[in-house]
This record gives sequence, C-alpha cells and structure tokens, in this order.
Amino acid sequence: MSDSIAQQWFAGLSLLPLLILLGCSFLGSLLSAAAGVGGGSFLLAVMASVLPPAALIPVHGFVQLGSNTSRAWLTRRHTGWRKVGWFAAGGLLAALISSLLLVRLQPGLIPLLVGLFILWLSWGRMPQIGLGRQPAGLFTGGLLTTLLTMLVGATGPLVSAWLGRSGTDRWQYTANFSSCMTVQHSLKIMTFVLAGFAFARWLPLISLMILSGYLGTRSGLKLMGKMPEVWFRQIFRWVLTVLALKLIWTWWQH
Repeated sequence: MSDSIAQQWFAGLSLLPLLILLGCSFLGSLLSAAAGVGGGSFLLAVMASVLPPAALIPVHGFVQLGSNTSRAWLTRRHTGWRKVGWFAAGGLLAALISSLLLVRLQPGLIPLLVGLFILWLSWGRMPQIGLGRQPAGLFTGGLLTTLLTMLVGATGPLVSAWLGRSGTDRWQYTANFSSCMTVQHSLKIMTFVLAGFAFARWLPLISLMILSGYLGTRSGLKLMGKMPEVWFRQIFRWVLTVLALKLIWTWWQH
C-alpha cells in the first residue's frame, strides 16, 4: 500500500503512522487482557501524537469499544450483569450531562489534559475504592468515570479501582470490567455523535484498529496469568511517562 492510497482511505494518514496505530492497538489489547497494565492509556498516548485533537477522544473511544466488546464477549460466562446494569445507569446520566458540556470544550486543550491525566495514572496513587459491590457505588462510579472519559479518554484504571480486584476471580473481574468499559465507550460514542462529530471518514481506520485489537485480545487471554505483571507495569509506567511528556511539550510549543 502506498502513502497516497493510505491517505485516501485512512483520513489523511500516511502508511507509517497507520502501521504504528495498528501495532499499538494490538499491543495495548494484548497487555490489557493478559496483564491488566492499561493498554487503553498507552494507545491513547500514541494516538494523541498522530491524530488531530478534536478526533482523539471519539476515535479512541470507538477503537476501545471494539477491544472491550471482544473481551466482554469472550468472558461473558463470568459477567455479573446486575453490577454492569447499575454502572450503566450512572453512565447514562453522565452522557446526558456531557452532551451539554462538549460543545464548550476547546479541542486545543485535549493533548494537555490527556498528558497530565496519563502522568497522574502513571505516578499517582490509584485509590483502591472498591465501591463496586453496592448499587449506589456502582451508579456513582458509572457517573463520575463516564464524565471524565469524555475529557481524557482512558479511564480504565479508575473503573478498575472503583470495581475493586481484591477477592474477585481474575475471569470475573475481567468480564465485569470489560462489560462496564463497553457500556462507557458506547455512551461516549453516542454523546459525540449528538455533539456533531463525523465518524464516517474515520471508519476505515477504526475498523482496522478494532480488528488488530481483537487479535491482541485473543492473544492476551491465552497469556493471562503467564506474564510477569510487576515487570510489565514498571516498563509501562516509563513508556507512558515519556509519551505524556511529549504531549505536554507539543501543546506548550503550540
């Protein structure tokens, strides 16, 4: 495939950035499924270096919808649907609120917000909230994290902290987390559609990234429990830090 063909079909992207995005979609999904190391944050940081700010959050959300939907489907036998339902109710309220706020957001601020958020995810102390066992806690988690995802995208670590991993079977946790994230990204896409974002020109890119993410998920589930999570988390922390600082520096230069 030549650069001209890639640019024609994939929203103006040349071949090398396209291949980078596909590779990172595969890797992020693999590591999310296998080691739970925040592949969504990694993919968001990479996409922020390639895509226009106005397209970053909605396109990332659509890609992550594909990744999480495949993971939710592959682990559906372990899903606690009552938990997902309460989380979805809070997310729906957040989507209604966000539809009124998005039209006031300046796209130029998005790389800065994403960079700062990723730095906090990498180095801040993630609260082990664990409120995802009661309806009120699940509703509140769906509300707050869905509001935040409209601005910074990769709220998976916060949803994970809200649901709580302690005392939960790895497969049950993966199923519940993936289902909640599927709901959240679905609501995000609907909100951006209502706000006027045109997904049509991005659909070929989104489709290929969803496919590569699905392949990464399948590979990651086969590796679940076999990867050294602590080692991967340390490497990921520094990779995300470098990517986040690059985003902040680029924003500052503009």
